[in-house]
Amino acid sequence: MKTEKVDLLFAEIGSTTTVLTAFHFGIKPKVIAQAEHWTTVNEGDVTIGIETALKKMEEKIGSKISWEKFAATSSAAGGLKMTVHGLVYDMTVRAAREAALGAGAVIKYVTAGKMDDFHLKKILSIQPKLILLAGGVDYGESETVVHNAKMLAKLDLDVPIIYAGNVAAAEHVEYILSSAGKKVYITENVYPRIDYLNVEPTRNVIKEVFAEHIIKAPGMEKIKDMVNYEIIPTPAAVMKTTELAYEHFGDCLTIDIGGATTDVDSVTEGSPEIQEMMISPEPFAKRTVEGDLGLYVNAHNVIEMMGEENLRKQFEDYDELLSRISPYPQGDRDEYFISKLATFCVQQGIRRHAGSKKHLYTPTGRKTIAEGKDLTAVKYVFGTGGFLSRSKYAKEALESIRHLSRLHPMELLPSENIKLFRDERYIFAAIGLIASKIDKDIAKELLINDVKEY
Repeated sequence: MKTEKVDLLFAEIGSTTTVLTAFHFGIKPKVIAQAEHWTTVNEGDVTIGIETALKKMEEKIGSKISWEKFAATSSAAGGLKMTVHGLVYDMTVRAAREAALGAGAVIKYVTAGKMDDFHLKKILSIQPKLILLAGGVDYGESETVVHNAKMLAKLDLDVPIIYAGNVAAAEHVEYILSSAGKKVYITENVYPRIDYLNVEPTRNVIKEVFAEHIIKAPGMEKIKDMVNYEIIPTPAAVMKTTELAYEHFGDCLTIDIGGATTDVDSVTEGSPEIQEMMISPEPFAKRTVEGDLGLYVNAHNVIEMMGEENLRKQFEDYDELLSRISPYPQGDRDEYFISKLATFCVQQGIRRHAGSKKHLYTPTGRKTIAEGKDLTAVKYVFGTGGFLSRSKYAKEALESIRHLSRLHPMELLPSENIKLFRDERYIFAAIGLIASKIDKDIAKELLINDVKEY
């Protein structure tokens, strides 16, 4: 059998499926082939799934494959479990949450104000892989973060601690934590001044820690020797692709429905009209993760929210369809059933991501305010993930977004005039990695050629 050499072999290692894609760059970057297999974390070795997918790919194109570089993103470890501790919830804690959600972290516990022994017990019960400490604008209040550093220094847990608070307290906090033997990362304040979020430096540190953590996850050790670039979180790669899409298309969002979660990434300033009503800042690029909205691992949660009785009325063979639910539907009936869950995930994911308007009654009369992420200026919506990239029912699920703003007029949702696209070749994670690690121009060309409008 002849051998085909490719420039990049890329693996997206998901919670349920591992997708392998081969790329040629050259004058016109293109996808050579793609194949997949279920993720083999439970077998203690994710390379089994990668190797099986590679064999399928070689059978598909009729030749052996060799590669110049190998790269991977992963969400197989379920994200980086972490806790967040700040000064005021609506300020530094919220800013810290935004940083964490953009970097592949799963936030399990949040505190505001001074911590005590109860909070330490709670952290111990969670066993996070990372702790984020923030608080205070630069050169403002520092007593709380110093107190919280002293509390965390007592914690009998060997995990890294990121400090992203008041710069004036950074040296003191570092001394307290490092003296207690903790591994400390000092980065820029996530909330350096009133009404200003600075989440990117903290996101970058979290991504670094994620790269270290992912190798320690069950079944992930072997892949470290295979890759030429650090493994980055799949959600962070998809966010990078959405930022790239913004540069080319304008205000946009990406919705990614997986087996376990539904992620929404938006890149938009919002509309000038809504910005005048805003009472607190939002990040320009925002990510939300809905851990209860997934098509396979969390299908039971979605069904419960939709109402099992409603689905039973639509599907006489409901029990049979439920028993067969998997990333690989056996026929059209199975795929149609999954599409109903996917439509619900699309709508709920976007509604949870979006902010809202509220009426306040003041001595001078009614005033309308807005808070949360403003999606009203979004013009382009991209669907990715196994279902939204490949299913013949993906368009129907995405089309449901058009009606949301009419049904929920107080929510800051996209208008009916949005343009809908799909990640046709299921390469958004690969594009994000290529943009951040290899060549941004190559990534942009792949993106433009990949997305197809409905």
